[in-house]
Amino acid sequence: MHVLIGGAWVYANGSIHVGHVAALIAGDVIARYYRQKGDQVCYVSGSDCHGTPITLKAKEENKSPEDIAEYYHREFVTCFNGLGFSYDHYGKTTSQNHKTFVSDFHKTLYKNKEAIIEKEVEQAYCEDCHKFLPDRYVEGKCPICGEDTRGDQCDACGSVIEPESLQEASCAICGKRISLKKTNHLYLKLSHDEQQLRELVNKKGHYWRDNAVSFTNRYLNEGLRDRALTRDISWGIHVPRQGYEEKRIYIWAENILGYLSATWAMDQGKTFEQYWKNDSARHYYIHGKDNIPFHSIILPGLLLAQGEAYHLPDYIISSEYLTLEHRKISTSKNYAVWVKDLLERYDPDSIRYFLITNAPEKRDTDFSFREFIKRHNGELLGAYGNFVHRSLVFIVKYFDACVPRGEMDQQINDDLKGLYNQVSALIENGCMKESLDTLFSYIRKANKYFDDKKPWETRTLNVRACQETLYNCVQIIANLATLLQPFIPFSSDKVLSIFQLNSRWEMKTVEGGYPIEEPEILFERIDKKVIEQENQRLGIKSQKSSS
Repeated sequence: MHVLIGGAWVYANGSIHVGHVAALIAGDVIARYYRQKGDQVCYVSGSDCHGTPITLKAKEENKSPEDIAEYYHREFVTCFNGLGFSYDHYGKTTSQNHKTFVSDFHKTLYKNKEAIIEKEVEQAYCEDCHKFLPDRYVEGKCPICGEDTRGDQCDACGSVIEPESLQEASCAICGKRISLKKTNHLYLKLSHDEQQLRELVNKKGHYWRDNAVSFTNRYLNEGLRDRALTRDISWGIHVPRQGYEEKRIYIWAENILGYLSATWAMDQGKTFEQYWKNDSARHYYIHGKDNIPFHSIILPGLLLAQGEAYHLPDYIISSEYLTLEHRKISTSKNYAVWVKDLLERYDPDSIRYFLITNAPEKRDTDFSFREFIKRHNGELLGAYGNFVHRSLVFIVKYFDACVPRGEMDQQINDDLKGLYNQVSALIENGCMKESLDTLFSYIRKANKYFDDKKPWETRTLNVRACQETLYNCVQIIANLATLLQPFIPFSSDKVLSIFQLNSRWEMKTVEGGYPIEEPEILFERIDKKVIEQENQRLGIKSQKSSS
């Protein structure tokens, strides 16, 4: 089977934080799992280098948008590599491959006269700055909920809006009230394919997270509005149409196509059709809930209007929000835990484990260093690391560093087979947290097995029983390392290498007599005093002192 996994493209206007990773890490779990099964996987994403957030950042730092985007793109690559994200292609929207693909896509798209229309519209214009204003340069109150917002989507209520519809709208550059000025633009008439979009939700909605279904139905029921494909801006991809030379493709109509351009770039288009024009392919889209309409309506809307029978989304894995120490993450106020800093101080598997087991899959969750360190010490180290280490050290010390000979306990054999089936079904349905919780529940059971069998006593009282115990512990370890590989790949690979095993998604058997070396410690204990250190970095202590 051909499986495409698309991770949301992150704006290259600032460092990535734990909230970004909490929404995206499910994609890497899914990609690793399908590779273990032997399926053909295309896991893609990239840096969103166009759009006004980059131009705003460039203006703040007196740099060019290219310099800003490239700086953060390189940082993103370093961070994702450090976390073990196994992208088959991680691109950027400024790449020539992406620009060419998007331009060709739009050329074909514009031929659909029923879905693509031209309108003369009034667009936000600043008389003081003498320019049309892109979305993020328009500030005001949301016409739906009344909250302060900017751009084409309200952060408070999630509504997709036209910047010109904002109440009390002003220019983000100079602060003056905006005016409206007429200009021509191309629009995607989403209502043209409304029936097919409704059929998509009805047919595949049971594969989507609940928030994706409810958000999408809300947009559909409110009535789909035409969406501008072009914009009067200078930073972006040129519009491939005569008379539009000074305009650019609207960012939402090109960044979402990054999944296609990145698939093409992965192998110069050799297998592109196997992923994009194949009914039996399987697609996953991984993102935060603020990106739901772009994946459930905009992307399929563009694909339908383009008319080349592209594969439409199957699974939409849309996360809720991650807060930080019970407060909203704010990049503008520098209240965030930056991934680049986290990787300097902690094991990547520890970061992955906590963000998955504490994932905001169905509700908002909170990142706290107290809980992070508690889970690391108590579960990764105390449960899993301890079971692996004490089992293998016992073998090295008392059985000449060779796996004892024995027979597989039938209950353990059945439990492990059941785990493969259960975890497989959970991962395929986007339930990463439940998958990992299921595995760690079994790890606690494995520790109880070791304790109940008391190999430290049977070593002298009943050697045969001791051998059976350790033999079964090794089988558990080998299979746990396989099952955990999508979640915590670095430590899993270390364990599998002890027995020279591959990570294929299948029951593993380590033969008695297999020689092993003194195992390295998988996880180091984290001192609780770092909690206070991390909170000080966030300014939490100073806030308490001043209150």
